[in-house]
Amino acid sequence: METVFTPFASLGGGMGIGLGSVLLMLGLGRIFGATGIMSGLVFVENRDELAWRVALVIGMVMAPGLIFVATGTMPALTVTVSPVMIVISGIIVGLGASLGSGCTSGHGVCGLSRLSVRSLVAVPTFMATAAITVFVMRHVFGG
Repeated sequence: METVFTPFASLGGGMGIGLGSVLLMLGLGRIFGATGIMSGLVFVENRDELAWRVALVIGMVMAPGLIFVATGTMPALTVTVSPVMIVISGIIVGLGASLGSGCTSGHGVCGLSRLSVRSLVAVPTFMATAAITVFVMRHVFGG
């Protein structure tokens, strides 16, 4: 499977995530961790936080539509695994985010910028695990 090199789209996406993270921190004093945001919607602990959590999730869901409005084309999406594998992968990622006390966006974007020691350990662990997973999936299993 070939990976497409998209430096400008990737830069724009990264800038959007960074801007959203800064605005959430400045406006509400909260960390932009996607898993934590979703967890707060599923397992409601504070009803006062529902509005901003719902707004962020709606924004993430609407993003492809905004790209369509801006460019006239929908982002390309190819899913090469079965729905069962997607569910299993989601469960594994959810467990990992729980064990790691946060997800890649929370640790990688917000934690590193705050020089969090926990994030300084978590992010290299995420990256090494991702590299090993890609190697095994592509070169051992041939996917």
